Amino acid sequence: MPTFESSRDIDEAASDWTARLDRGQLTPGEQAELETWLQGDPRRRGALLRAQAIALKSESAQALGSRFDPADFAPPAPLSAPANKGGISRRRTFIWTGSAVAGATLIALGVGMPAAGTTISTGRGELRLVPLKDGSTVMLNTDTSIRIRDGADERRVTLLKGEAFFSVARGRMKPLVVEVDGRRLTTGQATFNLRKLPGAPVNLLVHEGVVRLAAPSWGDQRVVAVKSDMNLDLAEPRLFRPSQPERPSPVSSDAVTRGLAWLEGKIAFEGETLQAAADSFARYSDTRIQIRDASLAREPVTGLFAANDPAGFSRAVAAIFDARMDRQGDTIILSRDRHSNKF
Repeated sequence: MPTFESSRDIDEAASDWTARLDRGQLTPGEQAELETWLQGDPRRRGALLRAQAIALKSESAQALGSRFDPADFAPPAPLSAPANKGGISRRRTFIWTGSAVAGATLIALGVGMPAAGTTISTGRGELRLVPLKDGSTVMLNTDTSIRIRDGADERRVTLLKGEAFFSVARGRMKPLVVEVDGRRLTTGQATFNLRKLPGAPVNLLVHEGVVRLAAPSWGDQRVVAVKSDMNLDLAEPRLFRPSQPERPSPVSSDAVTRGLAWLEGKIAFEGETLQAAADSFARYSDTRIQIRDASLAREPVTGLFAANDPAGFSRAVAAIFDARMDRQGDTIILSRDRHSNKF
């Protein structure tokens, strides 16, 4: 099965290309090799721009145009890595080097298969990797809870809240069933993301493989097959209508990459409003972004940002949209009010 190329891998390759470009003009063969590399993944062009910015002594995580200020992306202080049982966990840490950006890393703090019925959770801003006995893994995003039940006939993982990325290994010792809101998902081998957030439909995004979803109503034997690079919002069982079957939608590789950016400790936006971006940051930090200008809240945002750095994001937004940033305790205030003191 194809391996997901991490942002760190791409950043390191981009750094190598930047060094080669700095040494002088590329040969025709090297130029062709660079073009082939750039066309292989849509993230690579942006990574090369970031690496070139870093080479100019920028600490930017994202080139944001002609008004970009490297100080907007000063790295946050690393958070502590508390020991946890039942999985691998640490608080998000972003490592900044002179040549490339390393994404969030995981430190092994003790591995053990949870007993039947065990609930595993993450706090705000925390990642946890949970290994299963059959070689499958479940990565938990911020503020997420799952319950694992290891029965005689099947292993069942229930997503109680939040977001989780499942990597299901082939040749399982017993069937693995993933449940969310009473819905059952099964697969022989796949990697997929499952999200359950307040006020939004449960969402399934399949990266590789096929995930099968049974219909929620009793007696309905239909199964929806969600394949690689497909997305599906799950209908609530009480709202499901057999006459209106669920239909997965194909998504671009860019959209899949953005949807899985949290695995690298980042948040990706592609035209979302600033208010939606502020709501996304609230999932990862106790610091809240408050937008007091309605027109500013509607401004579209595009870029890749460190999930645990709402202050750096807000400084960049203030610079790009000619806004003001003030801080009051754990609240960051963004406004176009000319009478406020710029942070």
